[in-house]
Amino acid sequence: MASNQTQNIRLSVSQAAKLFGVSDRTVRRALSRNQIRYIIVRNRYQLNFESLLSWSQQSHHLSNKLEKQGIGQWVEKWKIHNLKFSPRPPQAE
Repeated sequence: MASNQTQNIRLSVSQAAKLFGVSDRTVRRALSRNQIRYIIVRNRYQLNFESLLSWSQQSHHLSNKLEKQGIGQWVEKWKIHNLKFSPRPPQAE
């Protein structure tokens, strides 16, 4: 039986801070302002990844930190430049 529900990705405050290139305090400030959706599991915040992503794009300051200090600093290394190993299907001419 197939399920149409998607699995939510949840991160801790420290994981989110490292991933997005900001301090734990910045993430906690956003939580107190209800800018990020979360649940509490065993007295720990579990942050919704989709909510974190939209929060990080709300201001240029945050999106720049994501690009320079967060996960964005490694994105160029992930790009595949050799077409032989590219996951994209060949384009029709």
